[in-house]
Amino acid sequence: MTTTIPDVADAEADPPAPRTLEASKGRGDRVFDGVASLSGLTVLAIMGAVGLFLAVQAAQALRATGLSFLTTSEWQPDRGEFGIAAVLVGTVMIALVAVAIALPISMGSALFITDVAPTWLRSSLVSLVDLMAAVPSVVYGLWGLFLLQGQVIGLSRWLNTWFGWLPMLDVAGADPNSPLSNATVYTASTFIAGVVVAMMVMPIQCVVMREVFSQVPAGEREGAFALGSTRWGMIRVVALPFGRGGIIGGTMLGLGRALGETIAVLLIISPRFDINLNILEAGSNSVASLIALRYSESSGFGLSALFAAGLALFAVTLVVNFTASWFVARSRSGASSEA
Repeated sequence: MTTTIPDVADAEADPPAPRTLEASKGRGDRVFDGVASLSGLTVLAIMGAVGLFLAVQAAQALRATGLSFLTTSEWQPDRGEFGIAAVLVGTVMIALVAVAIALPISMGSALFITDVAPTWLRSSLVSLVDLMAAVPSVVYGLWGLFLLQGQVIGLSRWLNTWFGWLPMLDVAGADPNSPLSNATVYTASTFIAGVVVAMMVMPIQCVVMREVFSQVPAGEREGAFALGSTRWGMIRVVALPFGRGGIIGGTMLGLGRALGETIAVLLIISPRFDINLNILEAGSNSVASLIALRYSESSGFGLSALFAAGLALFAVTLVVNFTASWFVARSRSGASSEA
């Protein structure tokens, strides 16, 4: 019996190159890829067309004002004195109040649905939250104007009485020590508009956070419980760190919705064209409500000025939404959902 010893030269030879595997797409896959790509490009084209249209229509007003358009508080296009400083500040203040109120409610609702509520109740809670997003904004505006405003005045007076030393919670013309002070100084305020808008953006934030929390790996949840963690401990150590990107992204998506809200804000606020940082004080404004309020009476140069305001709001909203997408995509939950 003879034993064959392999040649040393053959052992030192380069191994064969790995074979390249190519999966041929079927007809259905090619059609789906084409339709999906076309849909994405169509959305980008529409968004670019909207921005281009606003820029062309606003060119006349922007050429006349230049950078002062962002620093002027007055709105008198016929006299050549107009800008969005006041309404832009009002827009941001209303949106920040709305997000500050909606964030804890939406995050708590999302955590309750995914980690606390029994299975038989979850579908009903999800449907209720989704139904809130389907309610028209004018309904929220009427609700805030005729029902909520009268109920919130007491809270506004309480905040002014005990926290009026904060500049943003101070109200000019109100006596915090007098329970009989005129309540009209608290109506039609940024705070009331923010509460109404918060109810509108809460479903959007809750949906995003709920989807993120539902993607928490079951092994990590069970591992936390196996180590003796309580339910709140598991949420604090596992769910919240996993969904941090979704929390930030959902919050900013809600902020983008709040920045563009029109009818509800227009029904509640009392328009004013000066920078007002006191959220409890009567009077405020926003870019969207300014456009809705002045569109019917504007023509020519005034209409171009309104298009310029719309272009500014369009740019701010795009920045906020793209930033939210960036946070979600780079979070742990976003990466796992894309894998």
